[in-house]
Order: sequence, then C-alpha cells, then structure tokens
Amino acid sequence: MSNLSEQIKQNNATAFTHSGKFHADDVFSSALLLYLNPEIRIIRENKVPEDFDGIVFDIGRGRYDHHQKDSRIRENGIPYAAFGLLWEKLGPEILGEELAQKFDESFVQPLDNNDNTGEKNELATLIGNFNPTWDAQGGNDEAFFQAVSVAGMILENKFERYLGNERADKRVEEILEEHQKAILSGEKSKEEARILILPEFVPCQKRLSETDIAFVIFPSNRGGYCIQPQKKEYSLNYKCSFPVEWLGLENEELAAATGLPSAGFCHKGGFLMTTGTLEDAVKACEISLADFHEKPVIVNFGGDEDADALLSQMPKLQSAQIVHIDFPSAPDLEIQGIYGEVSMEKQEWKAAVKEQVKKILKYKPEAVYVGNHTFAAYPVVHMLRKKHIPVLTMVEKDGRNLLVRIPSGS
Repeated sequence: MSNLSEQIKQNNATAFTHSGKFHADDVFSSALLLYLNPEIRIIRENKVPEDFDGIVFDIGRGRYDHHQKDSRIRENGIPYAAFGLLWEKLGPEILGEELAQKFDESFVQPLDNNDNTGEKNELATLIGNFNPTWDAQGGNDEAFFQAVSVAGMILENKFERYLGNERADKRVEEILEEHQKAILSGEKSKEEARILILPEFVPCQKRLSETDIAFVIFPSNRGGYCIQPQKKEYSLNYKCSFPVEWLGLENEELAAATGLPSAGFCHKGGFLMTTGTLEDAVKACEISLADFHEKPVIVNFGGDEDADALLSQMPKLQSAQIVHIDFPSAPDLEIQGIYGEVSMEKQEWKAAVKEQVKKILKYKPEAVYVGNHTFAAYPVVHMLRKKHIPVLTMVEKDGRNLLVRIPSGS
C-alpha cells in the first residue's frame, strides 16, 4: 500500500482542491479518493491554507497539481492532469499494475488530455455540464458533489468491468485448453474444432478472433442455447455466416428451413441464432460451415491498378477480389485567391462522407486501400478506422513499395 493510499484511508482524512468552476479532472480525482475512502472530507477553496496537512490536488503547485511550468508529461506526449497523477499512485492497488496501465491509456489519458489541451471529450463535456449556468445564484459545491457522485458510479462500474474482463480472459484460456485437448485426443472431430461450446457465457470475442474458431455456443438465460458467429481479426466480417435463407426466421419457419426441430430464432443481422438443444446448435454450426463460400474483398479506394499487384499478395487474402472505387469529385468551393473552403454546410459534408463510406462498406471489405489524395481520403479513412476496418496505404522504404496498415487511433 502506498503512502498516499494510507493517508487517504486514515480516519478523519481530508483533501483539498480548487473552488469555482469544476472540470472532469477535479471531479474524477475526488471520486477516486472517495472510492478508496467514502468518509474522506473534500474541501473546495481558492487558496490552500498554510497549515493544511491533508491531500492537495489540482491546486497549490504540489505533487498532484499540473499547472506549474515543469508539470509532468507521459512518454507518449500526453500531459498528466491531477487525475492521472493520482491514478499513477493509486491505480495499481485497485486494478494491479497491468490493468492499471490499460485503464490509464483508455480512460485516464483522454481526460488528462482534455484538461490540459481542451481536446474534445464527451465524458468531460458531460461532467462539465453539471456546472450551474452563468446566471445561477449561490455557490456550486452542491453541483460539484453531484458530478462527483456520477463520476464515482462510472469509476466503480469501469473497475468492475476491467476486473471482470480479466476473469473472463483467464476462464476463456481454460476452456480453450480443454477444447484443444479434446481435439488432439480425437474426442472432437475436425469439423467440431471450429465450434467452441462454453459451459456458461463468457465474453470471448476478442480472444477468439485470433483463432480459427468460427462459432461459439453457450446456454441461454432464457433456456436452450445461443450461437454466435465469430469475427475475423481486424475485420467486421464473420469467419463463417449462417445461410442467408435462415436470416430473420423463427420457430416453425426456421425449423423448416434448417431441418432442426428445436431451431428457435435467427437474427436478420446474422449475429445470433437460438436452438432448444445443444445437438441442434452444433448441427446448425456444421451446416453453416459446410455451406459457407464467400470470397474476401479488398476495396482499392482511389488507388491505381499498380497497387493491385501488392494487394493480391496480402497474407491470407491472396484470393481476394479487388474492387475499385474512385475518389469523389471535389465539392463546390468558396475560393479566395489560392485559398478555398468547402461551401457545404457541416451536416451536408458529414452526410456526403457517410454516403461514401456506405458505398465502401456494402462490399464488406476485409481491408481498404487508399491512394494519396488527402482531401478526399482523410474523412473516409477516419470513419473507417472508427469502425475498426483495416485501412492500408503505400509507403516506399529502401527502394521498395510496401503496404502499411494505418494504426488504430490515427
């Protein structure tokens, strides 16, 4: 236990932060302290008393403030705010070293960055909206602690989610090990190797994307069994899909189409099917695997045919169909000399980009290659990355042309 943690958990523990307008930084910092000690007293004033011996954060130029010139910056360039400075000390005790680092990257750093740079963050905006309006009468301490209460619920749920995911990861590894043993021993056939039966529902999609397993079966909380197809790694597409004739059917219609007496429901989106018995669930997977024949697609967005030769050599995609989609024509511009701005309104521009992405996604591509036209490609690439679709571009290195996947978050 760190000295800070011991100080927080003392009887009659106190903490001090600034008064006035509050932000996600001081709100989540307070929620973190209260998570460790619900009885800690948090004081809000404009100046730290000289004789104050409690924990001071987001004010006072101390260890847990970040307003001084020499305030700390992470190795990746994200500056610390008070929340990040406190989490650095307290996080490992709450989640363990590894999970605490992941939580810092995914949750703390965006809030720290927002507080230091003003970069937009929806959660920070939500918390900021708890501040009273400009013409409200009286102080804002009540609003501050309302925001802290909400932030506390968010933290508790996030911590439980992270710890639950860690438990799930361990459980999935145990199940996969048992599955592999059954295959090696001959207990399960070659066809069954791509079907994983869970004794209970466990979140496993991310882990299974790295494997050849195409379907997961698990007991439904409504009785019977659920079947979920598994997506390929770095793809929105399934390794195997249910036959299209099954989609949207239920009960007698689905039973007739599948030949499975206990077939109950197949979602029109193809991401879930239910049966009454485990035997029928396994058969539904086997039928789907036997009937599935789908050629992968790579979309060449605005690139010339020279790129096709490289795209046809992509690992696991040598047989892919390459579809060419041209860059959209330039929109109307308001031109002033050598400078121009798109004349569309913001919503029109967003709708045009969305329509372009829709044209690409209708092919269900495994990857999208983009040519070198930043104006046309950038907004489309941004939307594709948000959907976790691999986006490729070409770079020259050591005299060779190479395809490079644009990393997530770019």
